[in-house]
Amino acid sequence: MPASAVDALFLSFQSALAGRYSLERELGRGGMGVVYLAREVRLDRPVAIKLLPPELAAIDTLRERFLREARTAARLSHPYIVPIHSVDEIDGFVFYVMAYVDGETLAQRVTDRGPLSPAEATRVLREVAWALAYAHAQGVVHRDIKPANILLERGTERAMVTDFGIARLAHASGETGIGELLGTPEYMSPEQASGESVDGRSDLYSLGVVGFFALTGGLPFSAATVQGVLVQHITKAAPALSTVARGIPASLARTIDRCLEKTPAARYPTGEALADALAPAADSRNDVPVPIRVFVDRRRLALMIMPPAMAIPMLAGLIASAADHGSTLRFAGIAATLAGAIALPLGVLVYRLRTVLRLGYGPDDIAAGLRAGFERSREEFQYEFGTEPSVRERAIRAVGVAGIVTFGLATAGLLMGGANRFLAPALALGGYAGLIGTIISSKWRRLRRASGPRTAEWWQGRVGRALARIAGFKLGQRAVPANRPTELAIAMSAEALYDGFPKDVRESLGDVPGVLRALEAHAHAARARIAELDAALAEAQRGPGHSVDDERHAALASDLRDARARAESRLADVVTALENVRLDLLRLHAGTVSADGITQDLARARELGEGADRMLAGLREANALLEP
Repeated sequence: MPASAVDALFLSFQSALAGRYSLERELGRGGMGVVYLAREVRLDRPVAIKLLPPELAAIDTLRERFLREARTAARLSHPYIVPIHSVDEIDGFVFYVMAYVDGETLAQRVTDRGPLSPAEATRVLREVAWALAYAHAQGVVHRDIKPANILLERGTERAMVTDFGIARLAHASGETGIGELLGTPEYMSPEQASGESVDGRSDLYSLGVVGFFALTGGLPFSAATVQGVLVQHITKAAPALSTVARGIPASLARTIDRCLEKTPAARYPTGEALADALAPAADSRNDVPVPIRVFVDRRRLALMIMPPAMAIPMLAGLIASAADHGSTLRFAGIAATLAGAIALPLGVLVYRLRTVLRLGYGPDDIAAGLRAGFERSREEFQYEFGTEPSVRERAIRAVGVAGIVTFGLATAGLLMGGANRFLAPALALGGYAGLIGTIISSKWRRLRRASGPRTAEWWQGRVGRALARIAGFKLGQRAVPANRPTELAIAMSAEALYDGFPKDVRESLGDVPGVLRALEAHAHAARARIAELDAALAEAQRGPGHSVDDERHAALASDLRDARARAESRLADVVTALENVRLDLLRLHAGTVSADGITQDLARARELGEGADRMLAGLREANALLEP
């Protein structure tokens, strides 16, 4: 290292560590210590060493507290927590040795490259939430969650939390440098800022501030003084994330908003519940089967729209012909061409739909694919154009209105016997402008409101299902999609049964489709959790390759197996609830039970959805479907 970077502390500390560790350079320093990059001589591996400043180590109570807290943190063994290898005291130097993570902090990433994308931020926040869930289960509250304590590993981009328990030590020292000692005040929970006792929900509040920072590059609260920031945390509601950042998925924004609730009881109860609520939207996109993605491809839909668009000038000619009392043959030819322009895309749609049906998919799969594509379009649209109507949108809306007015006036003029040669072109031009302007402005309005695509509702309505029945005429045996999870198959079957009931029966049953979709989403979240645990368990079972950490890895593997068993149990509960609803609907179709007789199972299914925070069913949008 450069001679200018060598100070007296470095030299004296290296002298004390000689033969055990070789210091290379300083990585950083703060009020609670200096961090050095070093090599562990015996195992020949890079490590990071955090040294308690000598002036603080000279205080007996503080030194003992540091050692006790560091040893407690050393018991944590989790893929998303930087492991502590040892805690030691040599020649008056008090320090702990942890794994060296080659990468950068989240603070550095956002500062250097700007805010994270929603998908990247979701992944980082979920990994930190899982780490916190594990630590809280061990009775350890971090108390200093902030971007500087979240490391992003180079290559894997894995998020790893460091500095567990040190903030409580700083508080015990009685120091007043809150910005350094208690964790940056901008990230403190209201109860921590008030000096009250804290639990794991305080860490979740801090993680909400981290999420706000990662997605916007800013903070919910700022002031000229530390006290000013703390007062805002205690008394002022955080701004809704959707009002600050563009293109943030609604579910992600609501999840972070909930983390920033002033009252701990209003936040997520556990890190596990928060991680489930952060289930990335990308997962649902990847779940859309290839045949459905091809069917809903917007480019193919655009080709299908072209024939109806071509019908507009034909319609203009038809009206002009009628107005001019043209020959019957000419009138019939234009009418036939117009009908063909409308029937052609309908025939193409039925043909493509038969392919989808033959592969075992149906209107519900198409609707799910449309919703996934709409969500992606909504994120991209709001990122590019913001959350408020722009001048461009107002102009397009005005063009659409003007086109409709022009079309109406030209039509009226022709039908009233007008001989102006500009009426027919005006009719065609007005029709084009009205159609295109109305379609575009309507879509933009729905993208801004995030109310979902009308086409998805159409496919799941009577018209879409009727079209599917027409396309399925004499189709023969259909395949069973191999990539359709059990819960989705059950939910789709139950929803088809529900749709077959008369309107009065459906109304008496309540929002059964909402219950089914929510339970299916809960099951998906549980499967994702099981997959994560399997990956973590495989990593833990590989072990560290030496005897020092064998016991720790064995304990971690045991914890992961227990967590996986709980996740499997929750998945079984959700699938059982789905199956009970389907069986009850079958009994109702067979006439062996009344609508009143199945309300108990429906109520239990709703309760299962409403208890999502406790049962790994963490998609908040799905929970909203189940609220009474």
